[in-house]
Amino acid sequence: MNRPLAERMRPQSLDDYVGQHHLVGQGNVLRKMIDSGTVPSFILWGPPGVGKTTLARIISAQLDIPFFSLSAINSGVKDVREIIEKAKSTAFFDNKRPVLFIDEIHRFSKSQQDSLLAAVETGVITLIGATTENPSFEVISPLLSRCQVYVLKSLSADDLLKLLHKALTTDVELKKKKITIQETAALLRFSGGDARKLLNILELVIDADENNEPDTPVIITDEKVIDRLQENPVAYDKGGEMHYDIISAFIKSIRGSDPDGAVYWLARMVAGGEDPKFIARRLVISASEDIGLANPNALLLANACFDALTKIGWPEGRIILAETTVYLATSPKSNSAYMAIENAVAEVNKSGNLPVPLHLRNAPTQLMKSLNYHKGYKYTHDYEGNYVEQDYLPEEIRDKKFWFAQDNAQEKKIRERMDQLRSTC
Repeated sequence: MNRPLAERMRPQSLDDYVGQHHLVGQGNVLRKMIDSGTVPSFILWGPPGVGKTTLARIISAQLDIPFFSLSAINSGVKDVREIIEKAKSTAFFDNKRPVLFIDEIHRFSKSQQDSLLAAVETGVITLIGATTENPSFEVISPLLSRCQVYVLKSLSADDLLKLLHKALTTDVELKKKKITIQETAALLRFSGGDARKLLNILELVIDADENNEPDTPVIITDEKVIDRLQENPVAYDKGGEMHYDIISAFIKSIRGSDPDGAVYWLARMVAGGEDPKFIARRLVISASEDIGLANPNALLLANACFDALTKIGWPEGRIILAETTVYLATSPKSNSAYMAIENAVAEVNKSGNLPVPLHLRNAPTQLMKSLNYHKGYKYTHDYEGNYVEQDYLPEEIRDKKFWFAQDNAQEKKIRERMDQLRSTC
């Protein structure tokens, strides 16, 4: 039985590697390290299907370094320690430091990541981690401080077209067939910058055509790609278009105050194996962006949801997500804070770096005092009601307004209080 096309097309050298020119192109950081023969521990962060695993294997092969691999999904501390012991024993016979590649390193618990520290620090292994999640949130600080982080990008349309051409002209099996690609828009759209997905879709369309009409030419059009994908739906694709469609429907249901729709899309993500922390992070964002000052407790609950999820885990964590989802969906809505920062950023982009008014500047030295830093500043707590009118914006935009209260009970109270304060001055 033939291996899948994506596996047959896996590059074996940097010359065959498609994409990530900013890292592996001539004169760029990873290429220079490989050429020098010295590679430190690092983490590759990027979306699925952009070549993280392949790049790790190529580096090991080109430097002729022993290569050990673990997947964080099905490996534990015991597996890590066994690999480290093997690496130590290898060192007796070879002075090259082995590479330990850990796929989806963000799924390692703190104790699992702790078990790597000593080996990385003492140089027993060179760690190469791969993650689709921001390492700043998912990798412990001591380990992160010992690793460089390199960001991989989704493949561009040119990269994907190059890969299609390479597959059709170099793959042993595809060269036997009469394949014509008349349209590429659907292939590119559904692959979403993911090389593996592009090749899987191509293979699916070719196989479906051959099943219907063996030994006939295969002509690939946008319509045919869409039809084949509809006939072979994936329940939930965490890295693809459906992933983004479902999270979009989830957030829009919360924003639209529909708890039933929100819980349904939550259930779709839970059933599809979505990372619970990804969902929790989206809830925190929604609490600020869509509910905001209309119900400030929403942000507190969303943040508590994220914390509780890390303590409780799965499957009970889905209940915490559901509670927060329903609460956010049934809360009053306001995007006034979101609009305020958007308005302020637009002003900054328009007016540039305006100087801070002198009375708002600190004056820790005599020189600064002589330049009138801090002069005329009114200390709020010296005044009745802990409020005094003074300018807090640069002179050029002193009358600008960025935050506007919206029509909900909470913000009406805020607006009334601010109006009352200002009327007393």
